Amino acid sequence: MSNYALIFAGGTGQRMNSKSLPKQFLSIHGKPIIMHTILQFENSKNICGIVVVCLESYIAKLRDLLTEYGINKVMGVVPGGNNGQQSIYNGLNFLFERIKGDDIVLIHDGVRPLIEHKLITENINCVKKNGNAITVSRAIETVVLVENDNVTAIENREKCFYAKAPQSFYFKDIYDCHNKAVAEKRYNFIDSATMMQHYGYKLFTVLGDSNNIKITTQMDYFMFKGMLDSKELSQMKVKL
Repeated sequence: MSNYALIFAGGTGQRMNSKSLPKQFLSIHGKPIIMHTILQFENSKNICGIVVVCLESYIAKLRDLLTEYGINKVMGVVPGGNNGQQSIYNGLNFLFERIKGDDIVLIHDGVRPLIEHKLITENINCVKKNGNAITVSRAIETVVLVENDNVTAIENREKCFYAKAPQSFYFKDIYDCHNKAVAEKRYNFIDSATMMQHYGYKLFTVLGDSNNIKITTQMDYFMFKGMLDSKELSQMKVKL
């Protein structure tokens, strides 16, 4: 049994409102966001291979970056689909002839660069124990359900969590669900957890850090930059 990362970065990042580059290629501290993410898995001793799903028009650029940063674990770069679900399926299709059914696949957003090695390990251990692992963080504000501008329910915050990434599975299970979705022409699953639950799987959680943000908007971009600035300043103080 081996562990693989499937990093999908096939989006155009319209909510970032970047006029020059897709958000995953924007640089922070001189390094594109997608490379911050890939390096976390590259440097994890528990990951033996990586497949990256990328905007087709940026595949050559990404390959140049992989060479520039000395990335060795990326097995392939494949074009993205029309949405996240189809992009993940493209990555799984690439892995189909290259890994085993009982290998573990960690599916992760290319613009979620603050993943820690501890979380990678905990995802893998949870899959081995329970069959899957959905990274979550605690809700820190009140969650309400709304219909036609009316609040229909106020949820118990102690029971509310945000679904994040990675979301991790045995390859045979997640690939089977994707194939079922394709056969049924269902292309609207918001994430892998939603798909797996739809097809009858009981899901298990791994509690992650709230800092494991997805860089979707300009505010997220500046939050990430602030976190790196703070970490860098802290390291400087230790050295002094």
